[in-house]
Amino acid sequence: MQIWVDADACPNVIKEILFRAAKRVEIKTTLVANQELQIPGSSYIESVLVRSGLDVADSYIVQHLQSGDLVITADIPLAAEAIEKGAYALNPRGEFYDRGNIRERLSMRNFLNELRSGGVETGGPPPFNQRDTAAFANQLDRFLTKHIK
Repeated sequence: MQIWVDADACPNVIKEILFRAAKRVEIKTTLVANQELQIPGSSYIESVLVRSGLDVADSYIVQHLQSGDLVITADIPLAAEAIEKGAYALNPRGEFYDRGNIRERLSMRNFLNELRSGGVETGGPPPFNQRDTAAFANQLDRFLTKHIK
């Protein structure tokens, strides 16, 4: 099992939680981004630099992940592809995507994209906060406790 991080938009506080977890449970954690990342020295943590472009990091993750891996992303289409390949998907706010909720999330995302392309102002998600950080840390800890032996 490995953790894959869609790192371009991942909050730094979440990356720090992932770095500590990777070292604590000795799990390979790969951050994929189209910009250079600062990562701590560890044999369990690596970064992959991909070229800039729409969904390039997402494609890299999907091509390399295995069933049972964990993907950290707020990107709903990436989460859907990960789930389709038998992986788990957790967003930085501590919500797991699964077969039961991903179709609804994709439909809502597509609906909002249609509204925005028609000129409707839909707003965005609320600002990332301490509660989101705690929810993520708790979910990650539960997941690792259950899946790492």
